[in-house]
Amino acid sequence: MAWHQLLAGRLAGLCIALLYGVRYTDMCAYRAIRRDSLERFGMREMTYGWSIEMQMRAARSGLRTLEVPMPYRRRSGGRSKVVGSIRGSLRAGCRIIGAFLRVAAGRPDQSRAA
Repeated sequence: MAWHQLLAGRLAGLCIALLYGVRYTDMCAYRAIRRDSLERFGMREMTYGWSIEMQMRAARSGLRTLEVPMPYRRRSGGRSKVVGSIRGSLRAGCRIIGAFLRVAAGRPDQSRAA
């Protein structure tokens, strides 16, 4: 992973811990969640900010979470849309920050609504 990905992931994890008291160490895209819980969240983000929105809503709603370490390796072919260019990194970063701010500013009970 690129240095800025690691830094951004740690910063996001720290901010979520400060807001909700839940510690995440990674913001990778691998997720598993019960369908009924996901539907309750009312997810809006459809691009790069999806992972952080889901993690924030899970933390805010008090869902029990478990992180399982995932191995990272260099991609064997092709070029990343995000890390492969400055423009891609900035674009993804803006979407992620926007999702974070939108969810953080939302009503605390928003994720619990049925």
